[in-house]
Amino acid sequence: MSRSTRATGRRAAPRASRSRARTHRARTASKAIGLTLLSALVPGSGLLMGGRKKLGSFILTISIGLLLIGAYVGLTHRDSVLALLVSPRQLLVATGAVVLLGIGWIWTVVASHKLLRPVSMTYTGRLAGSMFVGLLCFAIAVPTTVAAQTVMAQRDLIGSVFQSEGNSKSATRPKVGNASDPWAKTPRLNLLLLGADDGVGRTGVRTDTVIVASIDTKTGDTALISLSRNWMRMPFPEDSPLHKVYPDGFWDPSLGNVEQPEYYLDAMYENVPKAHPGILGQTDNEGADVVKLAASAALGLDIDYYMQVNLAGFRQIIDALGGITVNVNYRVPIGGDYGAGPGSNSEKKPSGYIEKGPNQKLDGYHALWFARGRYGLSDPSRQERQRCTIHALVNSANPQALVTSYQQIAKAGKQLLRTDIPQEILGAFIQLALKVKNAKVANIDLDKNKNFPSGKNPDYAAMREIIQKAIAPKTAPAASTPTVKPTRNPTKAPTSGSTKRPTPSKTTTTPGAAENLNDACAYNPSETGTN
Repeated sequence: MSRSTRATGRRAAPRASRSRARTHRARTASKAIGLTLLSALVPGSGLLMGGRKKLGSFILTISIGLLLIGAYVGLTHRDSVLALLVSPRQLLVATGAVVLLGIGWIWTVVASHKLLRPVSMTYTGRLAGSMFVGLLCFAIAVPTTVAAQTVMAQRDLIGSVFQSEGNSKSATRPKVGNASDPWAKTPRLNLLLLGADDGVGRTGVRTDTVIVASIDTKTGDTALISLSRNWMRMPFPEDSPLHKVYPDGFWDPSLGNVEQPEYYLDAMYENVPKAHPGILGQTDNEGADVVKLAASAALGLDIDYYMQVNLAGFRQIIDALGGITVNVNYRVPIGGDYGAGPGSNSEKKPSGYIEKGPNQKLDGYHALWFARGRYGLSDPSRQERQRCTIHALVNSANPQALVTSYQQIAKAGKQLLRTDIPQEILGAFIQLALKVKNAKVANIDLDKNKNFPSGKNPDYAAMREIIQKAIAPKTAPAASTPTVKPTRNPTKAPTSGSTKRPTPSKTTTTPGAAENLNDACAYNPSETGTN
């Protein structure tokens, strides 16, 4: 064979290879762009069409497998998903996985376009293809970055607010037994909700809002019990060291049977730890433990955990959720101070009012004053508005708001919450919260007129009796013959989607009975908020 023939043979082989490669390419730039889009929607398909069959099949199999696994786990293993959401270590792994998947997805799109584009392209076609690939990569990178940031925000929130049992101290919380099913031997979980105001112009910290949520762990049905901020003589359990200091409750007998603002319930959080630092032993929040013990003794309930809400963070979290919708039955003051009591400023009039009206959408600022406003209004009306605010907040926490605003919610949550709920049982807590959202939430009326017409000497024994009757397991009533003949044409009931009552008059609640919050928070313009 001559030298020229051998040279011709050596040059011919590469041309044949290039010819085979060209058979997998698109003939026009527009078709290449379309196939690149398909490769982005179905990762691995572009590599298959471009001739990289093994690699394309592998990526396509992985993509479909991840989708199927995600759907299966999400639909059948909700507990595992909840455990992931509240585990800082697993959230860190999830962040890394999201970033790697995003990078792999972008590489697949770029590699697919290189294989699919025509060998000979005009400058305009090459530029258009490059710009389209850049847009696809941007469209992948943005949600990937947002997802990674959201997962890290969740991890930061969990690590900042919820400590593990071994890394936190509490003088009052129960020991974690079975973390996977902590409510197995707990028919009711009692959670203390504290609204603390340590804002500008205030001296110290006041717990203006004290509510106990008693939750049926099987059904999620919840009873809310509001404690008045001006209650005196708050008792302590007999086995508590505080009972020895205050055997007749939190008050000063030497001052006589008069109002003692420094011995009100809302002053306990700060004044007891100041007077007796370290009396309860090691704890991360002695003020909250003091109020937990006092509320337990006053209401006859074993309070398991507390959740303390900072009012400034409360405003931010409502704004992040897009506001809440409430019925305003009477004018609610914005600001105003009587100039008396712990933490008060000099007397001043309200700067404005939230006017009454049904289904009012309130932002964080106005929602905060809807819950807090008290100038010229009674404490029971304020407590009811606080319960209605919680009710509206629970109803506002829809999946769309949580997904679109979660980073802002998590940021506000770090400022909003303090709690002794340990990380180990957060998964179970989330499951219980899902039950509560879809269950009945009621208010227990402690009968103010009879049991605490003033805050000087409340009848805690009578309150305990009311509470035990209200939360006792209900038994089916025996069948009996009705003594009143039903009407032929009963009044039509309002539809479930309506929050407005058919008549302006409010149904009278029997003292000591549990009132459904859908009824208690309905629109009743005849209310005044002063009684």
